[in-house]
Amino acid sequence: MSTEKAVALVLRTHDFSESSVVAHLYTREFGKIRVLAKGAKRPKNPFDFALDLLTLCRIVFLRKSTEGLDLLTEAKVLRRFRVERENLPGLYGAYYVAELLQALTHDYDPNPPLFDLAAETVAALQNQPHPAWRIARFEWQFLDLLGHGPSLEVCVGCGERMEQEGGGRLHFALHDGGGVCPRCRPGRRSVLSLTAETWRAMRALSSPSAEASPDHEIPPLVRGELRGVLNQLICHLLGQRPRMHEYLAMLPW
Repeated sequence: MSTEKAVALVLRTHDFSESSVVAHLYTREFGKIRVLAKGAKRPKNPFDFALDLLTLCRIVFLRKSTEGLDLLTEAKVLRRFRVERENLPGLYGAYYVAELLQALTHDYDPNPPLFDLAAETVAALQNQPHPAWRIARFEWQFLDLLGHGPSLEVCVGCGERMEQEGGGRLHFALHDGGGVCPRCRPGRRSVLSLTAETWRAMRALSSPSAEASPDHEIPPLVRGELRGVLNQLICHLLGQRPRMHEYLAMLPW
C-alpha cells in the first residue's frame, strides 16, 4: 500500500460497522475514491467534522493495490458546507452537484478542472442569490469537462454554422449531441425548437468564463427551455432521472 495525499470533497458516507464508515470522496488528485474511515463514529475520532457531507478537506490515505477500499488515515477540514435554514435551494443545488459527481465520474479518473468547478460551485451555493443560474452553469461545464458537451456553434449533421430560422428559433437534437440546421433536421428524433435567447443563454453558460450570475433577468420561457434541455441531457447520459431533479424547480433565477 502506498500513502497518498489529496484535497477532497465529501460526496456521501454510509455505515460500515458500529464504529466505522465508508466515505465516497471526489479528489483533485485522484478523482473519485472510496475510503474506509475506521473509528469515525466514535465520539472522539481522528476525523472531527471532515467527513460531513460536502465538506472540503485535506486527506491522507493508504491506497490499496487491489479493488478493496482504501484506508483513510487523516482528514482535516479546509471548508465546511453551511447554509442558512432559509436557503434550502442552495442546499438542494449542492446535493445535486454531489449526486452528479457520484453518478457520472469514474474511480481514479482525475479531472482537476472539474474538481475546481465543483468546489467553487458548492462554496458559492452557501450564499447564492441566483442558484438556478449557478447550477445550470455547473451542468453545462460539467458535461463539457466529461467530453459530453453539446455542439452549439455548428450543426452536428453537416458542420455548417448554426443560424436562426424565420421567427428566430433554432433546433437542438438531444440524442445527436447539439444543434441541427433545417436541412439536417428531417428524420431526427427528440429535436427541440428553442428561442434564440435560450440559445444565447446556453452559449453563455457553456463558456468557462461564464458569469456566476446572469447580467439580466431571465424570462420564464428561457428558464423553462434551459431547464428542459439540461434535464433531458443529464437523464440521457445517466440513464435515469437524478433524485434531485424534482427540487431544481425550487431554485430562484
